[in-house]
Amino acid sequence: MYFFIGFLLLIVLCLGLYFWRRRKALKKICCMSCREKQDLLDTILEPFGYYYVCDQDLISTRNDAWQRQAGYTALFDKAALGLHMVFDALPIYFDYCGRTWLIELWKGQYSINTGAEVGIYQAGRLLSPEEYTTAHFQAVPDNERLPVSFNLFHGERLLATMSHTTWWLTAFLVGMFTKPSHLTLEVTIGFPSSEMQRQFLGALDQLGQENKSLRYSCCCHGMQVHIRYSCGCPVSPICPERISCFRKIRIRWVQLCNRFFCRVYRRITRPFDCTLDRILFLYELLPFVLRRILKQHVPGKAR
Repeated sequence: MYFFIGFLLLIVLCLGLYFWRRRKALKKICCMSCREKQDLLDTILEPFGYYYVCDQDLISTRNDAWQRQAGYTALFDKAALGLHMVFDALPIYFDYCGRTWLIELWKGQYSINTGAEVGIYQAGRLLSPEEYTTAHFQAVPDNERLPVSFNLFHGERLLATMSHTTWWLTAFLVGMFTKPSHLTLEVTIGFPSSEMQRQFLGALDQLGQENKSLRYSCCCHGMQVHIRYSCGCPVSPICPERISCFRKIRIRWVQLCNRFFCRVYRRITRPFDCTLDRILFLYELLPFVLRRILKQHVPGKAR
């Protein structure tokens, strides 16, 4: 009997503390100016390699993000499902200037975020095709970064548009749930030489010939290559043609969890509409939850 009463009192105390913190966090966010909010959010996100894009109300990655030192390997994609990332991936390997390069496109669901990425890497030497999925690639140095831009669509709706000379271009819409197959990624990449462009196009064409499920279109304007990537993941570990029934069930379960946590996030941060206010409100209300979300989202592909 005394245990039951004590348990009820503990619940009442926890609820009271939660609503007190909620009211305090709400008041603090409402009293801050837009500039103060952006500065605070960038301070919070910087250690994780992110920054806030005000005009589109989304999160992107910094050029000096710590993931740049980690590089890339296909094992990161294979581990992504364990961190609730379900995406289509289009890795394009090609040889240029005595090195094997990798330009990879991603689009899909990253835990509670809908997003897209374009990464540019090189291996430092020529690789055989058998080494592609096991080799470690380094992010390209500043003098070899490429001008990249992309538009991310959900159906006919434009979700994000990004453009930089970079090694890793990203956009993440926090609290939005989508299926990767419902997203279309339009990417434009500028190449410094016709030879590099030719090698890239040759590798992309070969990829399309070898994988009939891959749906994309490609055209060139001068030294720029435009790719419209709608569906298919020819060498991705989550490709439907290459996974077991158990893994398909696991993907459905992960997506079910992602949808649920997106709803929880929107429910908790319901007093606000924009990502800037929502994240800061969550930071003030439940800081450990925000840290868990950021840590969960980044290391899965540790670029």
